[in-house]
Amino acid sequence: MDLTGISTIVFDLGGVIVSLDRERSVSRFLSLGLRNAEELLDAYHQEGVFLQLEEGLLSHSEFQDAVRAEAGVHISNEDIDWAWMGFIVEAQVSKLKMLEDLRAKGYKLYLLSNTNPVVMNWAMSPDFSPERKPLSAYFDKLYLSYQMKCVKPNRIIFDKMIEDSGLIPSETLFVDDGTANVEMGKALGFKTFQPKNGEDFQEIFNGYTADCYHLCTANVEMGKALGFKTFQPKNGEDFQEIFE
Repeated sequence: MDLTGISTIVFDLGGVIVSLDRERSVSRFLSLGLRNAEELLDAYHQEGVFLQLEEGLLSHSEFQDAVRAEAGVHISNEDIDWAWMGFIVEAQVSKLKMLEDLRAKGYKLYLLSNTNPVVMNWAMSPDFSPERKPLSAYFDKLYLSYQMKCVKPNRIIFDKMIEDSGLIPSETLFVDDGTANVEMGKALGFKTFQPKNGEDFQEIFNGYTADCYHLCTANVEMGKALGFKTFQPKNGEDFQEIFE
């Protein structure tokens, strides 16, 4: 994959940085009495009360009450969270190291995830990684569906991220394992990559560093606007002759 011109990378969480096991979560909910768990839980897009949680329409406690109502039996809050966390296998250590390496190379990293307070309570704790770092330590900013009141692949959540971050889609790689999400990214002008759940795709970044030329250009343009006389050399260019 040619990453020339890319200065920013947007990652999905589940299936990309964190491995998922949908069947384990479904099995746990079924064991608790939620008979339609198979229809409500999907690897890429939830339904019913699970979708409402990820859209931010239900709080954590409201979601737990809704699951009990859906099941028609009493289920403890702890058991509901345990069943939901069955989705999560692990944060892959090699992927976390990859994120650190990419930031060291100069890339801006953002997370855009359909997620919920149950998962994020874990992800934002020291339990997330062996180094006791929370998810937020690996990114410049997190864009989370339940906080943004919108889920992928809706264009609105992409537009909100673009506006808030100031990223340029044509200079951004969007990495997501959901086909509908990737198609929306392409439609908005992102360069995209779609790994399979748990796939090791780190090799696509081999030999690349962030292309930040557009950032330098923006700085020069601001200087011009403020009345400075400006000169913009290319990376490593010998420009001593301009002073002769």
